[in-house]
Amino acid sequence: MDRVTDAPESLTQPAEQARMNDYNSFAEAYSAETENSLVNAYYERPAMLALAGDVAGRRILDAGCGAGPLAAALRDRGAVVTGIDASAGMLALARQRLGADMALHLVDLRDPLPFADGAFDDVVASLVLHYLEDWGPTLAEIRRVLRPGGRLIASVDHPFVAYTIRNPRPDYFATTSYAFNWTFNGKSVPMRFWRKSLHAMTDAFTTAGFRLSVISEPQPDPAARELFPNDFHDLSTRPAFLFFVVEV
Repeated sequence: MDRVTDAPESLTQPAEQARMNDYNSFAEAYSAETENSLVNAYYERPAMLALAGDVAGRRILDAGCGAGPLAAALRDRGAVVTGIDASAGMLALARQRLGADMALHLVDLRDPLPFADGAFDDVVASLVLHYLEDWGPTLAEIRRVLRPGGRLIASVDHPFVAYTIRNPRPDYFATTSYAFNWTFNGKSVPMRFWRKSLHAMTDAFTTAGFRLSVISEPQPDPAARELFPNDFHDLSTRPAFLFFVVEV
């Protein structure tokens, strides 16, 4: 979280927008940074795995799999995992991690998914939906590829962070984008997220035909207290992400 700074106004120009969210440009640095970080390894991924529960034998689509840490953890727990991501660079790292047997596909979540109806028992979407202005088409496709009774397990930037910390805005109910920079190994990378109110998020799920099962604001893994003594207190008292389980 401390790597994020407000982006200069120039990032709102079209030429800069084209370069935003380009994970190919920093895939290795991002993967290395998040492999064992507090917010990823000791907060977001454990929370996703806890919400998934017993996944042995379940067919799971990792939508936005990145370099594959969540997919690997799900596979280790007995799931049959398929991964998709919009970044070829991230998928190359996932292939190195997961081996030739894992099904991995280059897919943008804004596009139709290349899978049959009801192909999966679960879809996990780890920190990806906040890249999308309109969740509707993506959620409709996710619902299509889930079997009846299937689940979408998703994490997103918490509205508390999006509206009050990164780039404060007075209208909480407005769906707006905000730009900022991530810095990895001295290289600044422009990013753009879309923030939505909690109501807008839940409305998107229910409009797509999902039933809300869980809304969660978990605590970080207690083991992180000694590993990250300076940041653990902040994360345990101020949420970073919001988690959902929604069912077909």
